[in-house]
Amino acid sequence: MNYKKTQPIHILMADDDEDDRLLAQDALEESRVLNAFQFVKDGVELLEYLRNEGEFTDKQRYPRPNLILLDLNMPRMDGREALQEIKKDPILRSIPVVILTTSKEEEDKLRGYDSGAASYITKPVDFDGLVDLMKHLGKYWIEIVELPN
Repeated sequence: MNYKKTQPIHILMADDDEDDRLLAQDALEESRVLNAFQFVKDGVELLEYLRNEGEFTDKQRYPRPNLILLDLNMPRMDGREALQEIKKDPILRSIPVVILTTSKEEEDKLRGYDSGAASYITKPVDFDGLVDLMKHLGKYWIEIVELPN
């Protein structure tokens, strides 16, 4: 069965670690996943982006993402709080959120799924692992899953 679709999706990553953001971008490029990819640094920026507030008012430049990659441990507003805000907002809650974090805590996994996360993934420790992860994420979220517009 051939699932291949050619429609790129818009991915928004919320992560305070600049190295992790750059590695994720490089890994997506290396994995040849078709997409538009943007970043925010914390939960406050994530919600401002999603609501087109503050510096993110230009909807052409900051379109609604099809998928959010969310780190849990960020300053100002962490990923746990941001996920709860997204999922209680009737306009935003249909956006799939994949938790991509270093935390392996069972409580974080349970709370993430209870709060509406679509997936919970522990960040790989090396670049090759991240490239492999992005290939799999791309195959699943871009080629197989039907996302709302």
